[in-house]
Amino acid sequence: MKKNMGMIDRVLRTLFAVIVAVLYFTGSISGTAAVILGILAIIMLVTSFTAFCPLYVPLGISTMKKEK
Repeated sequence: MKKNMGMIDRVLRTLFAVIVAVLYFTGSISGTAAVILGILAIIMLVTSFTAFCPLYVPLGISTMKKEK
C-alpha cells in the first residue's frame, strides 16, 4: 500500500473520530446515528494511522505533498 494521505488529511480524520467519540460518551448521539458514526470513525482512524485511503486509489486522489 502506497501512502496517499497527507498530514492535514490524517489530522482531520483523527479529529473527526475524536469528536464522534466525545459525542457518544457524553450521550449526545445514540441509536442508529451512533452506530453509523462510530463505524465511520473507526474507518477514519484506521485510514489515518495507515496513511492509505482505498477510495482514493480508483479516483486517482492523493493529498500527499508533491516532492520537488
